[in-house]
Amino acid sequence: MWGGHSCPPPLGTEALTPVTDVTVVVTQGSVSLRGSVETIFKGMNAFGVGKCLRIIVLAMFRALAGISIFCLFALAQQPTSAWQEEVRRCAAAQDWTAAMSIVDREIARAPRDMDIRAWRARVLLWSGKVAEAEHEYHDILTAVPNDPDNWMALANVYSRESRTQDALEALNRAVELDPKRADLHAARGRALRVADNRSEAKLEFRRALELDPTSKEAELGLLSLRSEPRHEMRVGVNTDLFSFVGPNDLQGLSFTSHWTPRWKTSVSENFYQRAGTDAETSVASVTGKLPRMGALTVGGAAAHHNNVIPKNEVFFDYDQGWRLAGSKLLHGLEIIYGQHWYWYTTARILTINEMTLFYLPHDWTWSVGLTGARSHFSGTGAEWRPSGLTRIGFPISAWDERRLQGNVFFAVGTENFAQVDQIGTFSSQTYGGGLRFQLTERHDVTGFAAYQKRTQDRTQTSFGFTYGFRF
Repeated sequence: MWGGHSCPPPLGTEALTPVTDVTVVVTQGSVSLRGSVETIFKGMNAFGVGKCLRIIVLAMFRALAGISIFCLFALAQQPTSAWQEEVRRCAAAQDWTAAMSIVDREIARAPRDMDIRAWRARVLLWSGKVAEAEHEYHDILTAVPNDPDNWMALANVYSRESRTQDALEALNRAVELDPKRADLHAARGRALRVADNRSEAKLEFRRALELDPTSKEAELGLLSLRSEPRHEMRVGVNTDLFSFVGPNDLQGLSFTSHWTPRWKTSVSENFYQRAGTDAETSVASVTGKLPRMGALTVGGAAAHHNNVIPKNEVFFDYDQGWRLAGSKLLHGLEIIYGQHWYWYTTARILTINEMTLFYLPHDWTWSVGLTGARSHFSGTGAEWRPSGLTRIGFPISAWDERRLQGNVFFAVGTENFAQVDQIGTFSSQTYGGGLRFQLTERHDVTGFAAYQKRTQDRTQTSFGFTYGFRF
């Protein structure tokens, strides 16, 4: 047998040494051809093979070595890309258990690889485990303190926790480590914008564009810092139709100004037509806002009442909200507490209002409100009456800048001194809903309709709309 074949070699070639040991060995990234080249050259010299042929054979072996190196490196890199893509697919499907198991498997294979640990931190952040992601990034930065990507990732965690100053400090460190990266400057610009440092944010976005003129992130950041609308004017009409009396109509005009991020004022003028009598009221309020302390609104109203609306009003509201970063079902919570005093010709009314607003996934909201009304009429004692309201808001559709949102609500209580706050002397149930159509960034239209069932088989149907524009 010769080389596994039954045919003998040609006559006169028995002395030729065959090449049977061509092996490629990879050790620490190097490739070695053992025994093969030396054996071939000995055989070629023994039979007087020409120099040109030896050069060709040597070139062939060099090409073989290059191809082997390329294939081996490609095979070495393929599993890494594969597991990362698998993690991304699991994250897109929100299968966090599978994504974490893949990452933990890779960490067990290479426990000192901080890049894999960074993937674990990303999965924790994506799945809403913000505190665990923060702890993971701290461990990574302890081992590798000079990686700007990990500092930027830690800043993203702080941003999710509304820790703006900590996010800025982390981004400052990232920019110090690599001041020529446009994405780091753009990220720092975003954090400065959140901190309401618009001038510094503009400088960071410009620096990012200088480093990378194609940076869309920096370009959009500069566009976001354009002079935003500070004022809003809104006009609206409202009609109430009753089964037992003639209709009531209302027309209103309001003007709201955001002078600074912390101060806002609002004035409005309302015109009433009730039972053939005209009335008019003027309302003014001011709102002050402090970071992490909520917003306080104080205001009042005076009217040409003609005995059909309150003569004077005074009110205040306190609004506080919280972002819930670690919750999957509840993204945020807002609580509004207020008191409102009405002075009529023959009565005094005090209302105490509490509204809780839950921010749900996919831009849904759910609000629950309770109102207690203390009525004191001339010649009678004071009396408290409760009422309640629940509302669900939801997105419907979106086209570029256009947005269509809707809501449905249900209220129970007594006489309606506002649109849906049920206060007064008789029982009622109100069903209704509304739409808000965002035409552009500066224009929107809202509308609502409601049906109220009262005691004594009486009904009320209400509808109206408002149009607002900002400048």
